[in-house]
Amino acid sequence: MSDTNTSTATRVADTVAATLYAYGIRHAFGMPGGEVVTLIDGLEKAGIAFHLARHETAAASMAAGASVTTATPGLLVTTVGPGLANAVNGIADAAQEHVPLVVISGIVDRATRARYTHQVIDQAQMLRPLVKASFEIELESAGPTVARALAIALTEPMGPVHLDLSPAVAAMMDPVPRILQPTLILTPSVRAADPAILSLARDLSHAERPLILAGFEAARANAGDYVLRLAEAIGAPVLTTYKGKGLIPENHPLALGGGGLSPRADAVLLDLMRRADLILMIGYDPIEMRLGWLDPVIDANRMVEITAAAPDHAMHHAATRLIANTADATSALAAAVSSRQSWPDGEPTRAKTKLQAQIATPTTWGPHAIIDMIQEAAGADALVTVDSGAHRILLSQKWVAARPLSLLQSAGFCTMAAALPLAIGAKTADPARRVFAVMGDGGLEMGIGELATLRDLGRPITIVVFQDRSLALIALKQASAGLAGAGVALGDTDFATIARGFGGYGVRVGTADDLRQELSQASQRNVFTLISCRFDADAYENAF
Repeated sequence: MSDTNTSTATRVADTVAATLYAYGIRHAFGMPGGEVVTLIDGLEKAGIAFHLARHETAAASMAAGASVTTATPGLLVTTVGPGLANAVNGIADAAQEHVPLVVISGIVDRATRARYTHQVIDQAQMLRPLVKASFEIELESAGPTVARALAIALTEPMGPVHLDLSPAVAAMMDPVPRILQPTLILTPSVRAADPAILSLARDLSHAERPLILAGFEAARANAGDYVLRLAEAIGAPVLTTYKGKGLIPENHPLALGGGGLSPRADAVLLDLMRRADLILMIGYDPIEMRLGWLDPVIDANRMVEITAAAPDHAMHHAATRLIANTADATSALAAAVSSRQSWPDGEPTRAKTKLQAQIATPTTWGPHAIIDMIQEAAGADALVTVDSGAHRILLSQKWVAARPLSLLQSAGFCTMAAALPLAIGAKTADPARRVFAVMGDGGLEMGIGELATLRDLGRPITIVVFQDRSLALIALKQASAGLAGAGVALGDTDFATIARGFGGYGVRVGTADDLRQELSQASQRNVFTLISCRFDADAYENAF
């Protein structure tokens, strides 16, 4: 890290903000409180815009959306006590999604902390299971402390860090205002002639049925072109996690789409994996998967991992692991292998045909048709976020992603109400890109206050609501267990009217033609559009 010493009078809050700015942060999300007003002032003066959310967990998801879009750390600001406690869900989501989220919370001043009880809890202890590190910013070490936290957040596997800052310290003049710049990380490139790469290339040359399983880490490392080059060279089908969708264009013959949630799809994919004689896992983290993916292949000698950091799980055991940048390693491996044919019996093609038949649109209206219309309107360039629920499983299976990181969701934590704040964060970081938020009615009702955030920010996001008047996924699980439905029915909320009340455009549709027209018109508005699509929850039966 390099130091920049400033000679002008600088508050600790200014040092903190300038360090965050040096690491590429341009947006902060949260709810203000008296303990963080000086910090917010410092952020604004440093060039970091503070965006008011309506709930701290939503603000954390907004920061996550901005982080994925810009490949920089996200920033969440909360006040003391209930403000930070409100954010716990969002911080836990960031931990499981490997988001480099910086959480800065106000804290009661040290002079009164030991005597004072109002809103006082051990904030660091509360977050200890969820963050990679927690520090309190002090007067003479503000810049280095923030820089240390950022470095920890950005070290693989990435994750959230927590900083406490008291109002008295924030307002003090920094006696040594050191603004540390990010360290330039020089990593030697992995070459095709590297012995480790040559060893993997030899293993691949002996495989008659190779398969690639890739994940979010590979997408974030921009490894897609190299994965495609390698897959084409050895004829390996490519399966991804949901967050890795689009790593290779999913209209490519070798693309099998995403796995991990749909039992019907997983039956096909796991059968193909068991037929493979070598499975190359590139940037794959099974945190996105389910119990069915425990030991998908028992023979560890058939499994090879390429990852930037040693994984911390027991979902499977691979006999060989290469620790390296996933893009560099995959590029080198693609250059080292010889082109050849594989899978002589054509099993991947048959598997893809089965998968496509499973998700074929059965009727002119319902969840399948709605996804088709969104796909048509989004094209290849839009960014889509999707909330947890039955609609997410179906959309993630049907969605044909043209490029990576274009379909965002909470895949590790699967928290509800994430789609709208993810969309807000992504749109704030990249205003020129068209953004869609796809939500269930239960998720929208949980986080409906963020429509006010959307209005105040002036972001013309298109929201599509799957209004089946049910927590449909839970209802399906109850039915599959032979149980009566309980606690899953939702009333018929008039979302269109609510959207207009929040200053947006709202409409309810019931046909594919009407939805197509509304999606087209939404792109011309300078306010958000909410399209409520009503259908019966039983349309999900046997869908996945």
